[in-house]
Amino acid sequence: MLLNSSTPRVFIAATRQNDGKTTNSLGLLAALQRRFGRVGYIKPVGQRFVEIDAEKIDEDSVLMDRVFRLNCPLVDMSPIAVEPDFTRRYLQSANFDALVKRIHKAFDRVAWEKEFVLCEGTGHAGVGSVFDLSNATVARMLKAKVVIVSRGGIGLPIDEVALNRALFEKEGVEVIGVILNKVLPEKLDYITEFAEKGLRRKGLKLLGVVPHQPILSSPTLELIREELNARVLNSTPQIHNIVKRVVIGAMGAAQVTKHFLPGVLLIVPADRDDLIQAAQDYLKSGGHLSGIVLSEDIPPSSAVLKLTGTFPCPVLVSPLDSYTVASRVHDLIVKIRPDDTQKIKLVQELIAAHVKLDKILEAI
Repeated sequence: MLLNSSTPRVFIAATRQNDGKTTNSLGLLAALQRRFGRVGYIKPVGQRFVEIDAEKIDEDSVLMDRVFRLNCPLVDMSPIAVEPDFTRRYLQSANFDALVKRIHKAFDRVAWEKEFVLCEGTGHAGVGSVFDLSNATVARMLKAKVVIVSRGGIGLPIDEVALNRALFEKEGVEVIGVILNKVLPEKLDYITEFAEKGLRRKGLKLLGVVPHQPILSSPTLELIREELNARVLNSTPQIHNIVKRVVIGAMGAAQVTKHFLPGVLLIVPADRDDLIQAAQDYLKSGGHLSGIVLSEDIPPSSAVLKLTGTFPCPVLVSPLDSYTVASRVHDLIVKIRPDDTQKIKLVQELIAAHVKLDKILEAI
């Protein structure tokens, strides 16, 4: 079976996990769709997946499908989902040829009647090597040139790009350039000037410098609810509120209210009626909170249930103690979801303004 070689494509890789590969893919897909109209997307190897119609589908493929309505079968946008025992089963009985065939067939279906296909990798260039499907190997299989996304900076990003590029080159894959992500806005010009010089010395182009936006790394109440396996006490449409700061109610009411601001998540034991009343007073006076988590394994009293039932922001109940709740929220890996409309709009605007799509297309 011959792989489709006529449809233009690009492979988006990264120097490590959570460097902004999916964020950039999301923005690039929007720009490509405006340019070409019919665009396809594939994440050949995915590690975070959900089950849809008995199929394991990578979360990023679901995101792209729901945001852009790409008219590609979901199972082809995510041909290989790495389940917990995937590596063990592969090492026991390698089925490399079958996996290659599955990826080729999926790509051909995704590319059918499309004018461009964006391929998204998983982590750094070597991820997947243990089952012979590193990002570098997959990019070669798909005959795709590569754009590497790295964290903002000069020295460390260029060092890491050089390391990742070496593996792509070993597979005979061309790296056409680099996008620096999460650059502090006040350092944008400085980073752009010197990173461009440093990359040029390595024969690489700087294709974009994307400024850091804290909101993109901030979790929503819905994500926190899922992480805590919490119950929502009140009926509110604000479950997608973004949390910018966490306040633990471990002080008196007069002190805790000094920390009430828009974007704050208040974590408070369920038996602290005084703090819950203080939050009620603040909200009734026109103040805004992102949400409240009632912690500890204490059932909310009837008075608390009556109070929180009128809150405009979500009130979650978790059996975990306040410290554990705060730690879980702090350690959350925030991924953009289809319902995060505010974040998606911001990403599309950022990539359109700060990534040079024309340079990418020229190199392909």
